Amino acid sequence: MGACDPAARELADILLRCLETGLPVEIEGLGVFRRDSGGRVDFVPDTRRKVFIAYVDEDVRQAERLYDSLRASGFDPWLDKRKLLPGQNWPRSIERAIEVSDFFIACFSRRGATKRGHFHSELRYAIECASRAPLGEIYFVPVRLDDCEVPERISGSIQYVDLFPDWEKGFARVLAALRKANRSRHRKAA
Repeated sequence: MGACDPAARELADILLRCLETGLPVEIEGLGVFRRDSGGRVDFVPDTRRKVFIAYVDEDVRQAERLYDSLRASGFDPWLDKRKLLPGQNWPRSIERAIEVSDFFIACFSRRGATKRGHFHSELRYAIECASRAPLGEIYFVPVRLDDCEVPERISGSIQYVDLFPDWEKGFARVLAALRKANRSRHRKAA
């Protein structure tokens, strides 16, 4: 932070005032600032892998179940119903969430297969983001919530997993793929 950056100085002052209450300050997606036993400011980065969940409104219960399961498994899922705040520019917030996600899970169902709207826009944007990832890297993970068709553009090149009739078995496969991809990325970064 430069001494001549008033916005950064103001942010630092706000952070310090909040820390004076004795409670930690969490900045979503970044980490937690807290005071250590010596009174110094300590930062613990959020290292959980980010997972964007795309779905149609009619499948919100299953999307929320996926969100809760991923969170319980140590990931940082993003679901509009849980993450968007009142007043946020939601189209831009969704694009940004897709861009910074380590994984994109597309929830397909009979209800969403032919429905026009935001779900298909998110799919197109995620496919564009996936095109910038290294070949062979897992990013786009299609899941089926029921016995539906997955668009040929996706099913023709990306393996999907069924979360029906056995949710636990299907979720275990999703988790295995995310964890395998996570290990691969950590080895490449080392």
